[in-house]
Amino acid sequence: MDISSILQGGYQHPVSRTWQGRATLTKSMLMYPIFITDDADASTEIASLPGQRRWGVNKLEGFLGPLVQKGLKSVILFGVPMTCEKDARGTPADDPAGPVMSAIVLLRKLFPDLYIAVDVCLCEYTSHGHCGVLHDDGTINTEPSVARIASVALSYAKAGAHCVAPSDMMDGRIKAIKRALIDGGYGNKCTLMSYAAKFASALYGPFRDAAGSAPSFGNRKCYQLPPSARGLARRAITRDAGEGADIIMVKPAMPYLDIIADAARLAPDHPLACYQVSGEFAMVHAGARAGVYDLRTMAFESVEGMVRAGATLILTYFTPDFLSWLDEE
Repeated sequence: MDISSILQGGYQHPVSRTWQGRATLTKSMLMYPIFITDDADASTEIASLPGQRRWGVNKLEGFLGPLVQKGLKSVILFGVPMTCEKDARGTPADDPAGPVMSAIVLLRKLFPDLYIAVDVCLCEYTSHGHCGVLHDDGTINTEPSVARIASVALSYAKAGAHCVAPSDMMDGRIKAIKRALIDGGYGNKCTLMSYAAKFASALYGPFRDAAGSAPSFGNRKCYQLPPSARGLARRAITRDAGEGADIIMVKPAMPYLDIIADAARLAPDHPLACYQVSGEFAMVHAGARAGVYDLRTMAFESVEGMVRAGATLILTYFTPDFLSWLDEE
């Protein structure tokens, strides 16, 4: 055989196999999505998301404390209002007494070194379940939607969030949020992470069960990206990087590794996040239950593909598992 044909000598040992990747998964690359509800004492199982729960603020210390001890570095909070009165503008989104605002303040006190990101959207708080303000005909009214989302983002920053992450996919909201943060005195105090390439995916079902955020009519295909739209994704990534995003995100992750790789090329100087969404997490668990593969092995393979594609931050419900698994590596 020709000398150049022999590759296996370079990865014949477990240690030398680890050298073959350009990047390695670490605990600091993991961000844990957490559902915060307005029942302060809640610890409610989410049937479609194995091992995940809706948490009340009174339960957060007991839940997160052991994870912080294991090396949890960052979380992203999603509000799940169960008792508030929703309206067309999503007024409860930045209620100072609401679950998200209360959780930000509490977590800053309990865990001073924990990085706290907050999802910014209106769908959980609007009476219609869409991510913005609507025209009378039910279509998105962009300008008031963007203004409302920017106002909510600034409120979260004022409450102490280290990062605001708009997931609504409204055109122009990154520029508006950045302007609001700067004008409010938080331009250099709060990170702006854009869900730049968020696709209209079938993989959001368990999340919508968890957050109660399914739209009451229609769908979100007019503002989330079509799954086939690589060009639109590239344009959205370029636009959001230019409008002031500090971090670029691709969502979902596993079916969109090409988009993650595109983002790494289009925004090479930005941290690149991806979200292993609820349906991806549920699928990996379902396959393991069916005996298709070992859960841990497949979980690692799934996120290592994201790292290989260029991701430097991974939002995943597997975070608590990885905190233990990485200690065992």
